[in-house]
Amino acid sequence: MAMRILITDDHRLIREGLRSLLEREGFDVMGEAEDGRSAVRLATKLPLDAAIIDISMPGLNGIEATRQIRKVSPQTKVVVLSMCSDSRAVLMAFAAGASGYLLKESAFEELVVALNVVANGQTYLSPAIAEVVVRNSIERWLPGSATSRQRKISSREREILQLVAEGKSSREIAATLYVSVKTIETHRKQIMNKLSLHSVAELTKYAIREGMTAV
Repeated sequence: MAMRILITDDHRLIREGLRSLLEREGFDVMGEAEDGRSAVRLATKLPLDAAIIDISMPGLNGIEATRQIRKVSPQTKVVVLSMCSDSRAVLMAFAAGASGYLLKESAFEELVVALNVVANGQTYLSPAIAEVVVRNSIERWLPGSATSRQRKISSREREILQLVAEGKSSREIAATLYVSVKTIETHRKQIMNKLSLHSVAELTKYAIREGMTAV
């Protein structure tokens, strides 16, 4: 049976191009999503084998989407296809449950290899970024580092942090996540305490620096 794929990218041209190439190679593209939240919704409905996902997307970034997809659809392997080669983003993606990571500048043939590798239960890391990941991983994950601090906040808190950084008000975030404004305010206070940040501006700078949003 053909491998069933979900394509997630906020650029329509990329989605359509990937669909055409994948279908030509015999993959079954079950659907497309333009943002992380849509990808999670589709993962709950579609019988997927793998999801191809970008990191930098509005509303819910690819790392958080990966974490949620793996939770709602454990059988779905996630392959990150991104322009970001920063070791921090790569490590965070794998920590969230990704099975593969490669760059958008890679040849399409490498994506096919990555999909086949993860389908066999293995992990794929593009050779183009493997060296920098190994070189920087120890430093990034030492106690007290920014990445280490980020691990202290929960998945929901990371989701809220991204929306705050994108300029959404507490009321807008509450409506998006179907919770009360008071709940959002409590989460925001907890995030600031955990990260030792003291303003929305500092939260925004942190989220951008950590690759949680491109805003």
